[in-house]
Amino acid sequence: MCALWGHGTLVVGTGIVGYWGPMRSCASLLRGGNAMNTVTTLRLPFGHSYVSVQVPNSNLVGVFEPQRVEEWHDEAASVHEALAHPIGTPRLRDLARPGQKVVIVTSDLTRPCPSAKLLPPVLAELAAAGVAEHDIAVVVAVGLHRLMTSAELEATVGSDVFRRVRVINHDVADTVRLGLTSVGTPVEIFRPVVDADLRVCVGNVELHYFVGYSGGAKAIVPGCASEVTVTANHAMMLCPEARAGCCEGNPVRADLEEGAAMVGVDFILNVVVDAEHRIVHAVAGDVIAAHRKGCELLALRAKIAIPGLADIVLVSPGGYPKDMNLYQAQKALDNAAYAVRRGGAIVLVAECREGFGNSTFEDWITSGRSPQQLAERIQERFVLGGHKAAAIAKVAQNARIFLVSPSLADVPITGMERHSTAQAALDAAFRAADADAGVIVLPEGSSVLPQVPN
Repeated sequence: MCALWGHGTLVVGTGIVGYWGPMRSCASLLRGGNAMNTVTTLRLPFGHSYVSVQVPNSNLVGVFEPQRVEEWHDEAASVHEALAHPIGTPRLRDLARPGQKVVIVTSDLTRPCPSAKLLPPVLAELAAAGVAEHDIAVVVAVGLHRLMTSAELEATVGSDVFRRVRVINHDVADTVRLGLTSVGTPVEIFRPVVDADLRVCVGNVELHYFVGYSGGAKAIVPGCASEVTVTANHAMMLCPEARAGCCEGNPVRADLEEGAAMVGVDFILNVVVDAEHRIVHAVAGDVIAAHRKGCELLALRAKIAIPGLADIVLVSPGGYPKDMNLYQAQKALDNAAYAVRRGGAIVLVAECREGFGNSTFEDWITSGRSPQQLAERIQERFVLGGHKAAAIAKVAQNARIFLVSPSLADVPITGMERHSTAQAALDAAFRAADADAGVIVLPEGSSVLPQVPN
């Protein structure tokens, strides 16, 4: 059941496992092979580095990582192939016209989207259509996240693109109201996006705990929407159909796609990336059809079979940027909840160098209220930021949560017990559970969705 993907050198020490190679493996793992080697030493992604933890071999159920399927080994070729053979639309060079004002929407730094690799080929397609670079703007979809600095914008899109075309943050206060969706969500979109003649959305497809998957129309709603729009759309996360790995029948996904259709998305380029943020799949074309193909490709990697629910789940979001703050790291916690038995324990290892990542979320999660009170509070009135606290509270009502994050070590957090090291947290989880407790390890917790047979 244990898995290690990579092409580096496997190094065996005395009773210790290690992996050192050209890729940053999800987890470094070797099993002890005799009576003297009774533990497995794991290195879990933590920010830009790793933390180590030892798990007794007799307790280790398995290390479950994204499945390795047939993938492209040439990132540029993968993107070129997608752009040359779009799904459901003509090529971008055949859609664009000289003189058009074009907006390319891409992701902010909270997403592992390789924008610097994706934007140059998109610009090449537009150039082939005769679109002048002074008619092109790249909008970074920050949603309700913090604005990115000029240096961060340049790093995100690449210095060459930053010099060639205008690159701006989405401004949540500068929006145009386009109408209401069928469920009453007011649709207010960033003015430059509305004013464009042609809209292209670039992004990555990954699991999302209530939208189903990222990517596609999500670049527009919530990516380029007002706070009013985001709040109304995200309030439907409380519906049971709003869950990870599910687009069809998901009310949040349906609503955001309806909202994005009001402004119109002409073309998308979405990619699936591995733990190193390398492109392994690319899809392009229609905002729905191409996106769904991307979701299918991601599901082959992300939906992993586990033998049963574990007593303890040891999970890392997968390092930076997925653990840049607790607001982002929560997604891994939500995925881990699919693998733990009721009354079990989850050990979340997340650097959170930027702390909580959202002031409203921080106010809620440090308010001193119990998990049950937070869950009830979000039912009474939906509040963005508070929804993350309520999501953590929901998990905490089912399992004990042990958090390893030095940045948050001195802050009381509802539903979470803080520990200074991963080993201390795991030892505490064993004491809370049982000496014979089975442990499932998810080194890339934000990128996997555990599936229990039947």
